[in-house]
Order: sequence, then structure tokens, then C-alpha cells
Amino acid sequence: MADQPGLATASPVVGAIPPSVLLDAYRTMYLARRLDDREIILKRRNQIFFQISGAGHEAIQTAAGMVLRPGSDWFYPYYRDRALCLALGVSPLDMLLQAVGAAADPASGGRQMPSHWSSPSLNIVSASSPTGTQFLQAVGCAHAPRLQGNEGSSDQSVVLVCSGDGATSEGEFWEALTAACLERAPVVFLIEDNGYAISVPIEAQTPGGSISRLVRSFPDLAVHEVDGLDFIESYQAMQQAAEHCRQGLGPALVHAHVVRIYSHSLSDDESLYKPASDIEGEAAQCPIRRLAAYLEREGIADEHTLLTIHHEVDEQIQEAVAVALKAEAPPVGSSANFLYSPTVDPTADEFHSPPRFTGEPKTMVDLINACLHEEMQRDERIVLFGQDVADCTREQYLDQLKGKGGVFKATRNLQRKFGSERVFNAPIAEAAIVGRAIGMATRGLKPVVEIQFFDYIWPAMMQIRDELANLRWRSNNGFACPLVIRVPIGGYLGGGAMYHSQSGEVMFTHIPGLRVVMPSNALDANGLLRTAIRCDDPVLFLEHKKLYRETCNRAADPGPENMVPFGRARRVKEGNDLTIVTYGALVHKAQLAARHHERKHAATIEILDLRSLSPYDWQAIAESVSKTHRVIVAHEDCLSFGYGAEIAARIGNELFSHLDAPVARVGAQDTWVAYNPQSENRILPQTSDLEHEIERTLAY
Repeated sequence: MADQPGLATASPVVGAIPPSVLLDAYRTMYLARRLDDREIILKRRNQIFFQISGAGHEAIQTAAGMVLRPGSDWFYPYYRDRALCLALGVSPLDMLLQAVGAAADPASGGRQMPSHWSSPSLNIVSASSPTGTQFLQAVGCAHAPRLQGNEGSSDQSVVLVCSGDGATSEGEFWEALTAACLERAPVVFLIEDNGYAISVPIEAQTPGGSISRLVRSFPDLAVHEVDGLDFIESYQAMQQAAEHCRQGLGPALVHAHVVRIYSHSLSDDESLYKPASDIEGEAAQCPIRRLAAYLEREGIADEHTLLTIHHEVDEQIQEAVAVALKAEAPPVGSSANFLYSPTVDPTADEFHSPPRFTGEPKTMVDLINACLHEEMQRDERIVLFGQDVADCTREQYLDQLKGKGGVFKATRNLQRKFGSERVFNAPIAEAAIVGRAIGMATRGLKPVVEIQFFDYIWPAMMQIRDELANLRWRSNNGFACPLVIRVPIGGYLGGGAMYHSQSGEVMFTHIPGLRVVMPSNALDANGLLRTAIRCDDPVLFLEHKKLYRETCNRAADPGPENMVPFGRARRVKEGNDLTIVTYGALVHKAQLAARHHERKHAATIEILDLRSLSPYDWQAIAESVSKTHRVIVAHEDCLSFGYGAEIAARIGNELFSHLDAPVARVGAQDTWVAYNPQSENRILPQTSDLEHEIERTLAY
């Protein structure tokens, strides 16, 4: 198929493809199909545990792999891209080791399903199962060289991101196109359209039946619609798309029409929703047979040459199968390996750097801002972006305006000091903010991004839970994602209502691989943020809005090396008769409640500020409860199923013999935060609630 009329394209003249390239392409396509066939046999023998094929997609994938440059360009494949990965240099043995879930599987160490490709040496970024999440990461990866100052070099890299047509229904596909065109990022979107999204046909999936027609209005996007069953047409389209990107003209989209010769996976039976005539018709369009016929017709290969290739491929696969079936499973006890960085431990003493105070006391938001300034000065890899974080996107007005610098002014003057390449506003799309940051971090940057309110973080949840937090683990330490997500959180402001006042940190402390931090005062906010930026793991940094400008938690500037290790609680107040374990805005309320109680009673109360929620300081909790024998766990979020439930359960299980009273909990009502300030005060835990629970627990 020729490029659609009116579509933006870069169309250099493409010469004849050398016979050697065509023969290599045939070998790769045949190898991909035979690997699919062998895996199907192994699955039916229960020697592997899942299988999904790329049969029918081999021509466009092989073309993409042969045009692009493994180890120089970057790749975000999807689960059908077997031929692409073979063309890039992944071996049949590598693929079969993944299929059997072997410890020696170089893609994931037996942690991911087959066809979830990964190779650090080839720049194939670990694929995941969610459809469409890879688009945003690819745009971030493509944007990274400009932010690193590499734009204009003689050899511009391209990022390839692949999916089926079904994933183009995801909002993240459209967010990625928007970002790619805004940044003119060198990313090629390869859409392998086989007419089905599992059982959903194209007419129920894509309006008008053509994703390339839908995207034609995106500026600077070169669009090619091709017959993806034809290797030569596919090769030429991929050459043109890649060249458009390398010249810095913007992104490209290649819409390749292919067929799905086998069912969606071995867990699917397409005969339940496809008539036999359609199944037979698709099988008859096999791209491998089409290329074989072309090679014979043009005198490039005869039947003997092709049979020789078949024999060599079959022997190669047989040898790889024999090795893979003998490979050992991951060792017992290895499942927690690489949840976090094996080389940088943010709980270690090296992250304990005491403050060296200068100047007058400053608020929490001021010391967060100071930390960001100092760390961006120290590390040129840091980029900061989000919604409204810049001083002014239109730089020509900066001298005339005070500047925004975030809705809470936490990022004020950062753009002025470090420029618009390192500090910039992003579209209002939370998944895009986090997804792009993941791609940048994978490429070597250190993104610090802001979600404007915790209440709006949920569009980014797929990127956080299924991508960012498990990238290191699922790639068996092949890739990492060291970035910081700053998020204003919490209520007590009056009038914020349910979309500007909620908590919900427990949703994130439940995610393995993610560090979660929540300071209660200016000094800790400064030190913990510096630790978050310097550690090698993804960190969710929660900043309580009520505490931003409180006078009770201010501190003098602690200096540019002040750091607080994660997982170490702060003993806010000594006591002997009851422990309050808390964090965030409840720390100050606990102090007030304890002070009020101690004025009237002889009992003394100890207060622990957890500071970091994952990891948390169990040792400090255990030591305090063993001393006081009574404990209250208090937090701002809803009481039921809240963060305190885990702490309370562990105290009850491991410290039961030390307790003189049941473990008590204080939290918000199990409802949403209301707009009316009086209603909000009744819903959220107050000092009086803590006082009541102190009296009840001490009286037990």
C-alpha cells in the first residue's frame, strides 16, 4: 500500500534491496515461525507454560529489525515481536530459556511469561503485559537525548515502539502521540494491524477501520500505511520512517496490515469467533511463502537454497530446545532479588548526613525548593516536569512575570536557573508524566516529576504499579527506573473536598519495588527528598499540603548534604507509658494530644514519626512498644484497611507478650473528605480523637 494522500512523509529514494539482505530476512522469518511451532508443541506437552505467536507478522517485524540499529537505537516491543527480536540479535536459545522459565533466561531470569522480550545490550527494554503502556515510555526514551545535551550529534538514535491495533484504543497511545509531536521526538510507532484485538474485530475497535487515517492530522508525524505481509514494501516504509526521525523532523507511524495466522494465544480458540473461511484465508496470505515465491521468481534463491535454510534453522532450534529443557529453574530464595537496587541502599548509614544549619527558619515548601535547587546544581541528569511546575512556558515573558513554579510554589525559580530543557510543563496527563519519566530514567536521566494533587494520581496507576515499580525485578536487574514522583497529599485545608484532600498512601505501600516517603516537617522533607533523588529506586514522595507553610515545623537551611535514611523513624518525644506510631499531619496533632494529657496525668507518651512508610522502621516500633506496653497507630487515611492495620497486626503478632492493652488505631471515617470545613473536621482525625484514644488505652 502506498502512503495515504495528504500524509506527512519523509520519502528518500530507496534502492534495490541486496539479495543477501533478502535471504537473511527469509531466514529470520522462517526461524520465527518455526520457533512458534516448536513452542506450541512444547506447550501441548506441558514442557512450557504459555505460548503466544507472531505468525503472520514476520515480514514487517523483520524489516524493522534489519533497518534499525540494535545497541544504538532503542526498542519497546510487544508480545508478538519474535521476528523483530531475532532480527535484532536475540537468539532462539534465549527465547526458549524464557519459555521454560529458566534461571538462565537472559530476559527475566524466569520471572516473565514467554515473548516478553528484554536485552540491555541490544537496547530492547523489558516488555510487560499491559497493552499500550510502552508508548509513553518510548516517547520519554526518545526525548532523553535532547535533555542530556546530545541533540545535534552526527548519529541520532531512533526509538521503535510496537503494538497491535487493539492497543491504540488506550488513552496512553494518544497521550504518547501528543507528547511525541509536541517534542518532535524521534520515535517510530509501529502498529501491526491483524484486524483483531483478541476476538474484537477492527470494525468494533477502530473508528473507520484505519488507525493511520485517524492520526493524519498530527503535525510532524510521518504516516505510512503498508502491506505488512510484503517484506520489500515493509523494509522501504521502515527506512523512510527511521530516516524522518533521524533527520529530526518528528515522529513517524507505520501502519502495517498483517494477518494473525494462529489464535491470539494457546489460551484462545479463534474458531469460536472467526468463520473457517476467514481462518483459511488468513493462512493463505503467509508472508514467508510470499517472500519465498519472490526469491525464486527473481532468481535470488532456488528450492534447494530455501530447503537448506529450512534444514539449518530446524537444526538450530533442535539444539536450542535440548539445552533449554535441561536448564535449571530459578533457585529457592531468589524471588526477592532485585526488588530494589543491589548497589545503592537508601536505608544505609551513608545516607545519614546531619544538617549544618544556616539562616532563619524556613517552611517545608521552602526547604523542598532549596533541595531541588541544590540537587539540580549537583546532578545534571535531573530533569523536572509536570503540570504548572515551570515559572512560565513562554520564556520571552519570564523577565516580566513573577512566575508560577507549581501551584504550591515548590518549584519556583527552577526554570529560571536551570532552563526550559531541564524544567518544563507537561500536558495535563498524569500517565504521560510518569510514563515519559520511566523512559527517561531507563535512558540514564534522573526525572523528578510532580503530580499536582494526590487525588489525580490514579490515571498514572498502571505506569506506577505495572511498569515503574517492577521494571528492575521483571528484567532481573537488566533495567532500572530511578526517579522521584512528588505528590502533594492530604486534607485539613478546609474547602478542598474529595478531590483535593484525600489520603491513600496505603495503595502504594502495597506495591513491591516502590519506596514511599511522607515527611512531617521541613527538615525531614529536605533530607528525605535528597535521599530520594540520590537513591537508585523509584520513590513516591508525599508532601502534606497542610504542612507546607506551618510555622510549627520550620527549620533553618540544613545545607546541601543533609540526608535522612529511609526506614528510620524519628523519636519526636520520649515517654514510658504509651507509644503513638504516626506520620504526616498526625505527628503534630499527636504532640498536642500528648502534651494536653500529660498536663493532667502522670503518664508519659512516646511519639514515633515513621517518616518513610515503605520501608518502615520496625525496630524502632518494637523497641518503643516493648518499653511502653501500650500503643496507638494513627494516620489521616480511612481507618478500615488502612496503613495502620498492617502495623497493628504485626505488633499483635510479634509483640503480644509485651502488650498490656489491645493495639489501638486512630484514622479518618470510612468516607470521603467533605467540602464543608465542619464536616471535614468530623471526618478527619483530630487532636481530640487522639486524646480520647490515649485515655481509653491507658485506662485498659
